[in-house]
Amino acid sequence: MSYFDPSIEEYCLAHTTAEPDYLRRLRRETHLKVLRPRMLSGPLQGRLLTMLCQMQQAQNVLEIGTYTGYSALCLAEGLAPGGALHTVEANEELAPWAQRYFEEAKLAQCIHQHLGDAKEIIPHLKGPWDLVFIDADKVSYPEYWTLIRPRLAPNGLLVADNVLWNSKVADPTVQDKQTAALRKFNQAVAEAEEMEKLILPFRDGLLLARRKG
Repeated sequence: MSYFDPSIEEYCLAHTTAEPDYLRRLRRETHLKVLRPRMLSGPLQGRLLTMLCQMQQAQNVLEIGTYTGYSALCLAEGLAPGGALHTVEANEELAPWAQRYFEEAKLAQCIHQHLGDAKEIIPHLKGPWDLVFIDADKVSYPEYWTLIRPRLAPNGLLVADNVLWNSKVADPTVQDKQTAALRKFNQAVAEAEEMEKLILPFRDGLLLARRKG
């Protein structure tokens, strides 16, 4: 999940604002008790999400893919006063887990959980969105983009995780469903003239795209 030498990542962590204690415990508990813990954002990406949210002065944020709640907490931490985060998760078993940490962090009042298929839920949520973070079913990324695109606020920011997919997107011989969908998503965002975009070789690839104001 990283393109950097582990020693470089450790150096970066040592010179980055530390994650709050509740996030450290959530990260530890996720690794001990939940399948596929590498899906968790982790401290470097988490601090980035908080900072991006703060820089956006975001009032209305959408997250697709709550998992155990780590990234949701990071986004909520960066909300402008009175802001709200709507986070969508398909796995109902994880909802009580995430809610417990939302309450412990005293951020439950600004985090709204939605359970089910994001493609069905998103059209019923109120936009426009100041920031959208996608870290969910990779096959559905193109559909998420179609739903999100018209509802990004001016200067709204889209952040999408796993867009390099273990370097598979750059290998034309790889044609599995996830890789093909991520290629389609990356290309669709790249062709959107109203967006400024950047793909970073950070973790498993992080796409940032800003709607021109």
